[in-house]
Amino acid sequence: MRIAIAAVGRMKSGPERELVSRYLDRAVASGKPLALTGFEVFELNESRAGSAAARKVEEAKGLRAALPEGIVVGLDERGKSVSSEAFAGLLQRWRDEGRPAVSFVIGGADGIDPDYVRTMDMTLSFSPMVWPHQLVRIMLAEQLYRATTILAGHPYHRGD
Repeated sequence: MRIAIAAVGRMKSGPERELVSRYLDRAVASGKPLALTGFEVFELNESRAGSAAARKVEEAKGLRAALPEGIVVGLDERGKSVSSEAFAGLLQRWRDEGRPAVSFVIGGADGIDPDYVRTMDMTLSFSPMVWPHQLVRIMLAEQLYRATTILAGHPYHRGD
């Protein structure tokens, strides 16, 4: 199953981009024997529309166009919080169901268009706090790597 991250906004070169790359490279290596592939990042430019609502609608169109067919998970502070083990379990279940891909969507500064969120398979929250998209991308990349290690029985994850 292919894993994709679609984010509104571009990360500049620097330690944040390097950290995302490091975790995704590890996820590629540990995910391959598990039939988890890709771990691609699609970056979309932020909309320059005049209102927040118009920006979100325009960004949602770009996000939809960038994503492979499959499960769509939005990252939003109002989403469902799950443990690392449960997150790994979701990936495993979707893979075992034969889903072609799972895409994780990180919205822009205004968030994700509510109409688009309603069409998603799931919304996921790392916290009820709002985080900058750079940090969300780092946390997601780390959790994807952690999920592959959990599924592989690797000692990286040392939960209870």
